[in-house]
Amino acid sequence: MALVSDGKKAVALVRKAVRNRRAVIDVRRTLATLPQHPRFHYRVAVYFADGAVNMYQMRQWYKPLAELSKIWPVVVLSRAATGARALLAEDSPPVAFVPTVRDLERFIASQDIRIVLYVNQNTRNFQMFRYGRRWHVFINHGESDKMYMTTNQYKAYDYALIAGDAARERLSRVLWDYDIDRRTIPIGRPQADHYSGTLPYTPDDRTVVLYAPTWEGDRPSAHYGSVASHGEALAAALLASGRHRLIYRPHPRSGVVNPEYGAANRRIIAAIAAANAADPAARHVYDDQPDLGWQLSAADMAVVDISAMVYDRLAADKPLMITRPADPAAAIDTHGYLSACEWLDASAAGAIVAETERVLGDPDAVARLETWVQHYFGDAAPGAATSRFHAAIRHLMDEWDGWYSRSVEDEDEPDEAELDDGEDA
Repeated sequence: MALVSDGKKAVALVRKAVRNRRAVIDVRRTLATLPQHPRFHYRVAVYFADGAVNMYQMRQWYKPLAELSKIWPVVVLSRAATGARALLAEDSPPVAFVPTVRDLERFIASQDIRIVLYVNQNTRNFQMFRYGRRWHVFINHGESDKMYMTTNQYKAYDYALIAGDAARERLSRVLWDYDIDRRTIPIGRPQADHYSGTLPYTPDDRTVVLYAPTWEGDRPSAHYGSVASHGEALAAALLASGRHRLIYRPHPRSGVVNPEYGAANRRIIAAIAAANAADPAARHVYDDQPDLGWQLSAADMAVVDISAMVYDRLAADKPLMITRPADPAAAIDTHGYLSACEWLDASAAGAIVAETERVLGDPDAVARLETWVQHYFGDAAPGAATSRFHAAIRHLMDEWDGWYSRSVEDEDEPDEAELDDGEDA
């Protein structure tokens, strides 16, 4: 049995090596067709050491970084070939493929990079930390109340750009001897200023409901997925109402652990197709595209599981309900928004039409939502988060100028040994 297992591992490693080699060839061919990076041009870099599997962490920053680059040119330092290939095929900032430390050093030496941004906690981030005289800044890839948001790894960065008061409180509870006032800068959610895109339907008088469940999870504490417990009843009710439009956006990993979860997902997709065939004007949507934006802004109501989607929708400052996990072993953090959110139990999923009307027409629910939006993201008015993001980078640039000036002065000053030598001469 051990020999069989070792053989499978060896085959998997060979296949991975072949895929990576093919990706390297693709990346180098693509870069050969592009203009070379101007020397000493970039001031901001985004360090991304992951492959294509974690591209969602970068994609959500494309539009905010495009705006930032109008002021300070931005480049992505991509360490993995599959990640670089994906970046080059999408609307990312310019890409520098630096798979080795030597490649990385050579590129840094040719640029004026003063701020390095990090979207995750990849262990290879440590290889970039060795370079001083620039700020290393954690910007993360979302806002939530998950344990990931309070990792002690925050201390490895010079600064962290955080969403707002909720993040400050979260970090204060967990991190010891961490100067939150000095080392964190609240910016809100700049991505929310870019919740846009082409609608796949023409808006009308239908109430639009976004149902965006997560996958089933790989352990009881993470059993947040609702497709099997809530999804079919919820979808059936909305598809049958004649007054609603359903946007169904399931997690791409739905069904990878639990086959029944995957089967329920497929039945919902089939039900949407059947409903559209019966009434083409309904224009219900099965959304499996990578871009997320218009779905959050266009929906009158969102129904989501416990996941980052909670906070993406909260940043849109629009009503939402959260499915209560059917598995009592699922861990629920009651410190933040989940302590006062609008829950949807599995038993009430079939009554989603009435539940939607209740939440949309409840002034108290609207007031609670506003309170939590302010707590998590601060001012959520259009453009406010982008302004704070730019102000944070400007502040760091000013800090860089100050530290750089002092370091140059220190280098120009002769030390005591040099003065002594001069006197003896």
